[in-house]
Amino acid sequence: MTPFAIAGIQMHIDALRSNVDEMLSKLDVLMIRFPWTQMVLFSELAPFGPLHRFAQPTSNDALDRFCEAARKHRVWIIPGSMFEKTDDGRVFNTSAVIDPDGNVVRRYRKMFPFLPYEAGVDAGTDFCTFDVPGVGRFGLSICYDIWFPETTRQLTSAGAEVLLHPVLTGTTDRDAELAIARATAAQFQCYVFDVNGLGAGGVGKSCVVDPASMVLHQSGGQEDMFPVEIDLDQVRRQRETGIRGLGQVLKSFRDRSVEFSAYEKNSADAHYLQTLGPLEMPAQGARDGLLSTGLGDLPMANPSTPLND
Repeated sequence: MTPFAIAGIQMHIDALRSNVDEMLSKLDVLMIRFPWTQMVLFSELAPFGPLHRFAQPTSNDALDRFCEAARKHRVWIIPGSMFEKTDDGRVFNTSAVIDPDGNVVRRYRKMFPFLPYEAGVDAGTDFCTFDVPGVGRFGLSICYDIWFPETTRQLTSAGAEVLLHPVLTGTTDRDAELAIARATAAQFQCYVFDVNGLGAGGVGKSCVVDPASMVLHQSGGQEDMFPVEIDLDQVRRQRETGIRGLGQVLKSFRDRSVEFSAYEKNSADAHYLQTLGPLEMPAQGARDGLLSTGLGDLPMANPSTPLND
């Protein structure tokens, strides 16, 4: 058995002021109540909220305070993410991984900003995995990234056994995102820690899923801190023998007999994607996609013909 205790903190996020003091207070309470915790994960954009105007430089005082807290409590900390403004003026949605010695060991920039809503945020291009010595390998993605299974495919192909996934979802697609979290755990035979915020930080419903897609914890719509001890040997066992002795999906993908040309941007097999129009905000009464299938001149139904239920 290779146990490791990870705690998610689901808390109210304010959009107009710093949440750093409250995050550190929650962390102190967590470590008093559950001193066996070894890693702590906050929600996306938790420190300063979802507004670009509070973007921080790559090195900043808030990050220094989280590093100090990691040393104090001897825990790994992923303080959600924050908007990062680089020297050339670009803005990224960036997460940091802090080790128990208070060192920032990795940074990750969200690859799929939630366009067209997250306009003005640049996309990162580097994947993020890191090792906890004597435990295993972890991967990090942020919110909308998980909707693109290619991101988790890359992380697990590099050996990630746990997916850490801070989110800020305050919209009606949260239930769809929870279904994706469960599917991701099963598809890639990994644990998924999916931590959402409240208020300006989301609608809650954080969850922890095991590599067989079983939900180990499901938060509601209130503040919550939830330490869960996982067993990395369960990941390794299931990757070797299959989920409940059945599907060995990672090995099946490794041994595939087909290459997927749709992943080539200019592939003819992906022509349909070019018919979908620009990635932009829908307008009131927009009918894009309703009058054309993009698949050629297919006959359309006579609007005067009654439709069957």
